Amino acid sequence: MVRIPCNPAWKLIWMLMVILAWASFAHAQVAPAAAPVIGSGNTATADPPVPHPHSKPCVAPLFKNQQFDNFNPLIFSYTPPDKCAAPWAKVVFVGDFHVTEGIQFDRTAAIYLGHVNIYYGTTPEPDPSLGPTWHVERDITDYSALLTQPQSGEADIFNLVNSTFTGIIFGTARLEFYSPDTLNPAPRTADNVLPMPDAAGGAMLLSSPTQSLAETFTLPTNVERAYLDVIAQSQQTDEQWFLCPPTDLQTELLGFCGNTGFRETEISIDGTPASVAPIYPWIYTGGIDPFLWAPIPGVQTLNFVPYRVDLTPFAGLLSNGQQHTLSLSVFNTEFFFNVDATLLLYQDHGSSQVTGEVTENTLSAEPSPTITNNLSVDSGGDVTGNLKVASKRQYTLEGFVNTSHGKVSTKVFETVNFSNTQAYKITATLDVENVTQLTTVDSTTTTRDGALVFEQVRHLAFPLTANIRFVANPDGTFAQKTKIVQKYEINDTERANGVPIFLSILSNGVTATDDLLVNSSFQITGNQGQASSQDYFSFDTLHGCYSHSLAAANNVLTGITKGQGCNSVPKLGGQ
Repeated sequence: MVRIPCNPAWKLIWMLMVILAWASFAHAQVAPAAAPVIGSGNTATADPPVPHPHSKPCVAPLFKNQQFDNFNPLIFSYTPPDKCAAPWAKVVFVGDFHVTEGIQFDRTAAIYLGHVNIYYGTTPEPDPSLGPTWHVERDITDYSALLTQPQSGEADIFNLVNSTFTGIIFGTARLEFYSPDTLNPAPRTADNVLPMPDAAGGAMLLSSPTQSLAETFTLPTNVERAYLDVIAQSQQTDEQWFLCPPTDLQTELLGFCGNTGFRETEISIDGTPASVAPIYPWIYTGGIDPFLWAPIPGVQTLNFVPYRVDLTPFAGLLSNGQQHTLSLSVFNTEFFFNVDATLLLYQDHGSSQVTGEVTENTLSAEPSPTITNNLSVDSGGDVTGNLKVASKRQYTLEGFVNTSHGKVSTKVFETVNFSNTQAYKITATLDVENVTQLTTVDSTTTTRDGALVFEQVRHLAFPLTANIRFVANPDGTFAQKTKIVQKYEINDTERANGVPIFLSILSNGVTATDDLLVNSSFQITGNQGQASSQDYFSFDTLHGCYSHSLAAANNVLTGITKGQGCNSVPKLGGQ
């Protein structure tokens, strides 16, 4: 949603008028294309397809050319492919979508199988001259155990269509199964894939920090490893949560929301803290200024990447034959977050019962963020200065299980740092808010299995800068100048007895700028200076290097670059 500050009374008027005004202005576009094409305004991303074998897959359709024009879930039937029996080398969710020309909000798109989420993202916004098309893929090989039996599925792409909001979404989705061969063996995958929530309707809405997504399970008694894939999607007043000031400063700083610019997912088992999942600051295609994201959307806007939490230190506890309750909540949420999770269990196939316990858990129940207020207000009510909220958590989770192949211990040592600085300048005619946010996770997971010691070291970073300058002109018109820089970065190194065996690097960044022009009736009259780019680089020792960059100006694609940086990729072991 476009941000119009300065006078608090404008807030509600602007939120309503900007959507209606969108219908009165359409920038020039060319016809949509299935792949990025220079000169096109069609939605384009540099994201790679899921790596998969070069063999022909078996295909299981989920739905085809389905129309989404209401708030009813689509219930579909799934049948495993009859010519590709499990185990599989790779399973890929593939979705192709289109929204017709017209006016429409960005919409959440979530697809479930047996209540397990297999795709989560949002949709591009169309305009009266362009109906975007887009393609998404997600590797769900780890969810193979879910896919061996026929079952029903649910697609939730809720969409309001009426005389004002006219864009109709169409979608086709399928699963592709690749049989194993000599070069592509079937990997070890989870034995149990369990949804949270285990109910129709998809992700659970959490509108306050005291609400939680909780499921009580009776689990197998031979759990050897456990993971939780977490999605926490911000909505409503939490949508741009990085712009939220403390609640007691909300009026003074013209904020849409409160509770500070800090959010975090808390995970517990039977009421005991078990892990933390940082929240990525996704921005949807209607976010702040819709022209920013045409044709290149923000990082992961169309295809969220779940955050995987390692619960293996709790495997002995989970295997004790008693019921256990897993709970997720969002610290500081105001209104609201959609939260979904998937529990993955790996069992000891050599025994029906493992024993074990948690030997160390130093994680506190909640973070203790600090707020630094360097704001000043002059005699005329003008506000200048900055406001910072920061959180630092460092904890150890350690446990063991006695398995059929001996004692296996797992230690997770993790540091989660967060900071969000908001610099303000607010006068009668000017509202400047510049946000600098950084989330980092540094994690070392050590697994001891007999004489073998495996170590995974991960560095993850979510940098975000959002510079927003809103000016009220003397003639009653307005201008909003915005620059957004988003990144998603992960570095992984795996070692066996100190010897590097795997290395991966991923960097995905989007930069977008635009000047939005608005008349005295709060109608969008145009935009100028739009430019955006995406740079996606990945390398790992199994799949090699991928590098793809896109550039756009005036809301059409202007450049495509491939392969940059692949000649200087790092070597395993630093050689």
